[in-house]
Amino acid sequence: MSGEFSHGLFSCFDDCMLCLTTYFVPCYTMGKSAEAVGDDCLLCGLALLVPFIDLYALCSNRAKIREQKGIPGSAVSDLLTVCCCPLCALVQQAQEMGVKAPFGQSMSRE
Repeated sequence: MSGEFSHGLFSCFDDCMLCLTTYFVPCYTMGKSAEAVGDDCLLCGLALLVPFIDLYALCSNRAKIREQKGIPGSAVSDLLTVCCCPLCALVQQAQEMGVKAPFGQSMSRE
């Protein structure tokens, strides 16, 4: 239990391929991130296409990741993060759960 996310909110480019995937196909990243916490990959990925349900799905997934990893936070902080920087939050969540881009080799920065 680390007490914080292993990657910062603006550490999107720690994994450039995941960042690009999230920018162009956020449903993939959301689905894989949700799958990592035990939710349905397809339903959570598709939830990003529906206004307001997308916010609920992102916040719910973030809360589950925080709970699983012992990261402090609240529903309000999750909502603010998701509303202000949705793609950065999605990449951060995916990185925390070890999600990788579906193509190519990861270009992780060291």
